[in-house]
Amino acid sequence: MRESRILLAATLLVIFLVPSSFAAQRLSNNERALFDAANSERAQRSLPALQWDESLAAAARKHANRMAFYNVLEHQLSGEPDLRERLTEAGARFSMIAENIAVAPNSQTIHSGWMHSPGHRKNILNPDLTAVGIAAVRGSGGLFAVQDFSLPVTVLSIEQQERKVISLMTAAGMRRVTASEDARITCEMDRGISASITRSVQAMRFEASDLSKLPETVEKNLRGQAFQKAEVGACRASNAPGFAHYRVAILLF
Repeated sequence: MRESRILLAATLLVIFLVPSSFAAQRLSNNERALFDAANSERAQRSLPALQWDESLAAAARKHANRMAFYNVLEHQLSGEPDLRERLTEAGARFSMIAENIAVAPNSQTIHSGWMHSPGHRKNILNPDLTAVGIAAVRGSGGLFAVQDFSLPVTVLSIEQQERKVISLMTAAGMRRVTASEDARITCEMDRGISASITRSVQAMRFEASDLSKLPETVEKNLRGQAFQKAEVGACRASNAPGFAHYRVAILLF
C-alpha cells in the first residue's frame, strides 16, 4: 500500500430507480456511508441529491467483487467489459456515465481521497450526473469501492418520441403538427425526402439523447420562416449500447 493508504481512479464517458427506503435495506454500512457523504457534499453546494440506482449498484458490486478477488484496482480488468457495457448489461440506460474507484482501509479515507482528487471530486459534484450506485467490498488489499454515476434516460418508443416532438413544436407556436409515414421514411434516409412527397417541403433531421427541448437549430428555423404545417417522424438511431439516442425528421410545408 502506498503512503497515502489509498489508491484512486476515475473515469467519465460523454435506468431504473429504486426508492431510497428499499435501497437502504441492501446497502452495507460502508456503502451507505459513501452514499450519504456524496450527497452531503452536494447539499453543501446546493446541488440536487444523487438518486440511488440499483442497476448501477449491481454493476458496481460486480466490478468491486472482481477487483477484490484479484486485488487489483482498475476500471477494466482483463477479460472484463468496459464501463458502458457493464452498466448496459445491468439494465441501465443513460446519456452520460462516470465511475470512481478506490481501495483503502475504510470508507472515510476513500471519500476523503476522492474529494481531494480533481477527477473524482468532479464526478461527485457533477450536476449533470443525477443517479449513483455504490459497492464496497472487503478484500485482502483493503476496502475496494466503486461509485458508478449516470444521467438516466427513459427509453421511448417511436410513437412516444414523435408525440414529445409534436408537443414541443406546438408549444413553440406551430399549430398544425402531425406524425406521418413520409416523415418516418425521411428520417431513415441520410439525405433527401420520401419519394411520395410532391409538394414543396423543407426537411430537417436531428439526433439527440434528450427530447425535453428542441435543438436550437430547429427552434431558429421555426422562428425564422412562416410554415403552414409540419409532419414529424422518428426512426431507430444507430447508437452505442446503453446510451439512449433518438433520431427525428421534421417536414415543413
